[in-house]
Amino acid sequence: MMLRDPRRLLRVSVAPAAALAVAVLSSLSRCSLLEPEDCVISALSPYFGTKTRYEDVNPGLLLDPEAPRRDPELLEETCTPVQLVALIRHGTRYPTAKQIRKLRQLHGLLQARGPGDDKTCAAGSHDLRAALAAWPLGYAEWMDGQLVEKGWQDMRQLALRLASLFPALFSFENYCRLQLITSSKHRCVDSGAAFLQGLWQHYHPGLPPPDIADMECGTPRINDKLMRFFDHCEKLLTEVERNATALYHVEAFKTGPEMQNIVKKVAATLQVPVSNLSADLIQVAFFTCSFDLAIKGVKSPWCDVFDIDDAKVLEYLNDLKQYWKRGYGYTINSRSSCTLFQDIFQHLDKAVEQKQRSQPVSSPVILQFGHAETLLPLLSLMGYFKDKEPLTAYNYKEQMHRKFRSGHIVPYASNLIFVLYHCKNAKNPKEEFQVQMLLNEKVLPLAHSQETVSLYEDLKNHYKDILQNCHTSKECELPKVNNTSDEL
Repeated sequence: MMLRDPRRLLRVSVAPAAALAVAVLSSLSRCSLLEPEDCVISALSPYFGTKTRYEDVNPGLLLDPEAPRRDPELLEETCTPVQLVALIRHGTRYPTAKQIRKLRQLHGLLQARGPGDDKTCAAGSHDLRAALAAWPLGYAEWMDGQLVEKGWQDMRQLALRLASLFPALFSFENYCRLQLITSSKHRCVDSGAAFLQGLWQHYHPGLPPPDIADMECGTPRINDKLMRFFDHCEKLLTEVERNATALYHVEAFKTGPEMQNIVKKVAATLQVPVSNLSADLIQVAFFTCSFDLAIKGVKSPWCDVFDIDDAKVLEYLNDLKQYWKRGYGYTINSRSSCTLFQDIFQHLDKAVEQKQRSQPVSSPVILQFGHAETLLPLLSLMGYFKDKEPLTAYNYKEQMHRKFRSGHIVPYASNLIFVLYHCKNAKNPKEEFQVQMLLNEKVLPLAHSQETVSLYEDLKNHYKDILQNCHTSKECELPKVNNTSDEL
């Protein structure tokens, strides 16, 4: 099957000091998309957690967001890449309906105050409160987490970079052998479509990308049991998702001194009673700064409500949630992702077998589009970003230099890539197949050895327990409760 004649496709798709330095530089990358007067810089950018822009953690994209950045640790030409399996988080999205409702509530608090209520305000506080009250809400519930145009661009540019970095795998001849799996959520389906449009641009430079319907080599295949495994694990749902005490440390931090100091500060800034504000509303206000930056490329007045110390506390609140809900907080969080991990290695196994038989690899590229909640449990399962002590509501200061920072791991458009290499000059059969992993396009050292490349058989042996003994049906099964009672 082939793509349609490009001449028929005329329409365009609708479509810590060092940390601060990175934040300033990375925000400049948005300038290539905006008019000069609209270019904004926010020192808060490194602290937005899972609402972080991809370019804020990958400053290599500053000069040219479409040019590949070849990590010097990537294997050289002595080994040829024969398969790429990528797990990709969706691109930049709108706030969810729940977040928008909370933002509307906060906006209502500001607008409910009459002009006479500002007599006791300090001038600066009054000016900021007035600017916030006048700032348009800008989001409606129907937007509910949908992919925004910046998100489409995130995916198209990622496709262009990967296709340039691995040209043989992403060749036009391989296009119709590409496997694309996605979560059912529209932002993931659309991210897959946008990635395919980016490949079109790679194959046909200068031509506008077509709609997904005009790409005849198949549409993304939805598989929620794989990409949203957390929705299909009864033990996870019961013991974590629906358990009111599972996120104890999140709730305790909200009422702790670090967060309550911010609540009082913001209440004074907005000139509203402290009792009208909550940690949840404060977090939504903070995320509004991030959404306006990521989606609209503008610095809203909400960014001026918070300073860097506030941002660090709010980042920790977000990381606490991710840690206890999707990370190392509970064993089931990561064990629920065993099926996805095993699926990746089944693809790699098949490619190895086909090469050993001198057959072409049937699926040179496998792309799987999911969520931050898809990636974090998998990385935890593999042993990445694990701190010596758990993140709790009471050790914020001790965790200032923690490894588990969700925004640095799974920003929008984050990606975990497995690259299988065939090495012709191998000394023995075991060295013939090697694997490298990349996180956000940078080589990810092995969690157990810090080496940047592994023999495939060694990698499988390291994860032997997960590959052979982790069965989702058993891992996710609830303990049986004996409801029988002795008869009188």
